Amino acid sequence: MKPRLVALALITVSLLAGAPLGAQTAPDIIESRTLANGLTVVVLPSDAVPIATIEICVKNGAFTEPPEFNGLSHLYEHMFFKGNAVIPDQEAYLARMRELGIVFNGTTSNERVNYFFTLPADNLEPGLVFMRDAITTPKFDPVEFEKEKGVVLGEVDRNESSPYYDWGQQVDKRVWYANHSRKDSLGDRTTITTATIEKMETMKSRYYVPNNSALFVSGDVKPEVAFALVEKIFAGWKRGDDPFTKFPIPAHPPLAANEYVAVAAPVQVPAIQIVWHGPSVDVDPKATFAADVLSYILSQPTSKFQKALVETGITFNAGLSYYTQRYTGPITLSAAAPPERLEEAIGALVAEIEKITLPGYFSDEQLENAKTILAIEDLYDRENMSNFTHTVSFWWATASLDYYKNYIRQLQTVTRADINAYVSKYMLGKPFVAGVVVPAGSPLQEKITPERLKSLMRQVGAHGEEAK
Repeated sequence: MKPRLVALALITVSLLAGAPLGAQTAPDIIESRTLANGLTVVVLPSDAVPIATIEICVKNGAFTEPPEFNGLSHLYEHMFFKGNAVIPDQEAYLARMRELGIVFNGTTSNERVNYFFTLPADNLEPGLVFMRDAITTPKFDPVEFEKEKGVVLGEVDRNESSPYYDWGQQVDKRVWYANHSRKDSLGDRTTITTATIEKMETMKSRYYVPNNSALFVSGDVKPEVAFALVEKIFAGWKRGDDPFTKFPIPAHPPLAANEYVAVAAPVQVPAIQIVWHGPSVDVDPKATFAADVLSYILSQPTSKFQKALVETGITFNAGLSYYTQRYTGPITLSAAAPPERLEEAIGALVAEIEKITLPGYFSDEQLENAKTILAIEDLYDRENMSNFTHTVSFWWATASLDYYKNYIRQLQTVTRADINAYVSKYMLGKPFVAGVVVPAGSPLQEKITPERLKSLMRQVGAHGEEAK
């Protein structure tokens, strides 16, 4: 066995033998402070290797974007790695990165934009200075701006080239019918093409302020040294207005009725999605923990869900997922099916969801094992400190540090009743959007219409108010 597998086995035995799980998994390595300007500073020390990661995370992304800004958080992310008031251009920017030994990247998602440098721990202080200059004084050079528009549009092209992309967009636009742009982190082609530097400046002044940001320092660092360096280097970053007071995020109104989407595309394998509005982490945090445990139970090959859908050959794969979000996380039931069994698969998927709350659908052992293994996976996430930093920054932006610090403890409290309450509150009897994509030119193209999809789901007693 590999060392990692040996360790996994030992930890599993320890946990299942009754060792105090909360004590073993509580992320006590997380230390945080808030500077006078509102910047949250989080330090995650580990001396396993002599490297450090510096990550800055901003509460920005699709959720802050009305249609006229859709995709501009993503474009801003690309402009971050350019010149600024100290570094004159991208060539000098990249040269300085090489001097400091930096490996870098950034990501844009629905509720977070993050930028991160991993570098030798000895270069922590100049790395922090480099990060400060990049985050506080971006240059937005017009030539580089036009170049990066093309790069972002290239990402749009690559996504649109997928035969499943348009289908997914058609489903999403119905799920988030009132505010679709606030769930589309890739962005709108026209909005990106017509973006202006003035809009970049607007985003900077609105969201790129210390009181809407967190700085993470992880790896081979001493917390007191890291806090002192950050205080010295970032204290001059001026606090801004609370963006969510001046520009509040609109709620996603609930779905009023079921909707059905049938799309033909150049695919070989039909796919199915059923999407509900799930819990918001600020409103119903308890349901988010139940959602994570249930998704894990159903993902296991030994679950009744997998045996009924995959082991029988009705589907090639199937899963139920929940994406934790502050502003309404989606619950998605998805599967790919053999063309000749597509209609059977649609009915079987809905039937399985209706069985989840029945006694015995999953065992007490499956429930406890799911909670244990989720705890172990959280422990192993810390083996790669850079990746662990991204995990913590996600939770800071989407929930809170306290949410993450108590995450494993809260998972351990999840009961069968909690899971049943989650399924009943957000899925059974609740409106959804169902979508199917079938091979273009196949007999299924004419056979599987929105009305046929609606009929197939009704035949097995699908819940929810039917669309009129």
